[in-house]
Amino acid sequence: MCRLVIYKGTEPILLSHLLTRPAHSIINQAFDSRLRVDRRRPINGDGFGVGWYDTTANDPELGCQPCIFTSITPAWNNANLTRIAEKIRTPLAFGHVRATTAGSLSQDNCHPWRHGRLMWMHNGGIAGFERIKRSLQALLPEAIYLIPQGNTDSEWAFALFLSILDPLASIDSTTPFPHTILRQAMLNTISTLNALARSAGITEPSLLNFCITDGETVVATRYVSSKHDEAASLYYSSGTTFSEDAPGGHYRMSKRDKRENIIMIASEPLTFEKADWLEIRTNTMVVITPKMNLLQIPIVDEFHVPVSSANTRAVEFAATKGLLSPKVAPFPPRPPIAVS
Repeated sequence: MCRLVIYKGTEPILLSHLLTRPAHSIINQAFDSRLRVDRRRPINGDGFGVGWYDTTANDPELGCQPCIFTSITPAWNNANLTRIAEKIRTPLAFGHVRATTAGSLSQDNCHPWRHGRLMWMHNGGIAGFERIKRSLQALLPEAIYLIPQGNTDSEWAFALFLSILDPLASIDSTTPFPHTILRQAMLNTISTLNALARSAGITEPSLLNFCITDGETVVATRYVSSKHDEAASLYYSSGTTFSEDAPGGHYRMSKRDKRENIIMIASEPLTFEKADWLEIRTNTMVVITPKMNLLQIPIVDEFHVPVSSANTRAVEFAATKGLLSPKVAPFPPRPPIAVS
C-alpha cells in the first residue's frame, strides 16, 4: 500500500531533505518499507506525487495554489524528481508513493490532488467503494462532481470533502480556512462515508488516513471504521531542526527549546531514531494550526474506544492490507557508521 509524509515548518526546507537524502526517506520507503509486511504489493512503485506551496505565497502572479508534480514511474527511478528536490524550498509539503489497489495506474490517480488552495492525499482504502460510489456521487453538486479526473476511492473522497466544505466556506476562496472549519469538514466526510457503508450493508472496515491542507493549516486522520482493529500506521515528529547528523543520510529531529519550528507527519518514520517519533493513536485527528500548534483530537463516533479502556485493537486487519506490521516491532537498528 502507500506511504505518505507531511512537512510544515516556520522556515522553508529543501525538498531533498524529505524526499531523497534521508536514509529512510519517503522514496526509500517505496522499496524498503520497514513497518509493514505486504505480500500482495511489497513495493510502492506505482507512481508518486509531491505537492508544495511556494515560499513567496504573496506573489499575485504565483497565486495561493500548491504546485504538484506526479508521475507513474517508480519514485526511486525518476531523475527529474531528484533534480527538482535539490532546487525547491517550501514551508509546507506533501509527499506520497503509491502501490495500486484501487484505480488504474495513471497519472490522474497519483496523490496528492488539489482544488484551489487545497491539497489532499490518502493512505488506506474505502471498503466496498464500488458499492457506494454511485450514492457518494449523488451527494455531489454538479460543479464538484466534474472535478475528479481519476477513478480512485481517494480522489472521490476528496470530492466528498469539497462538497461538505463548500456550505461551510467557499472552496474557491483565496484566503485560508479557519482550522475549525477544516476539522469539521473532515469529521463530516468520515461520518458520511460510514453512513454510506451502513446503507450498503458493508461490514469490512475502511482505513481512512486522510490529509488536507490549505497551505496554512494541516488536518490528518488516523482512522479505521472498527472498534476492534488498528488503523494504518501514522507517526509525528516535532522540533526545531531536521538535519543530517551523520554520514549516510542519518537524520535527526533536534529539540533545542520548547518551540515547534518543524512538525512532520508520516506513515513511517524518516529516521531510525525511535525517540524522534511518536505514534498517533488510532481514530485520532491531528491538526497543525497556522501558529504551529499541534492538536490531537479523538474522533468520537460509534468506533471510538476511550483512552481509559484497555487497548485491545488487533493489528491483523491492517497488516493484511499492507498498512501495519503484524507485530509491534521495534524500529530498525541504526546502521553502523564507518570510521575512516
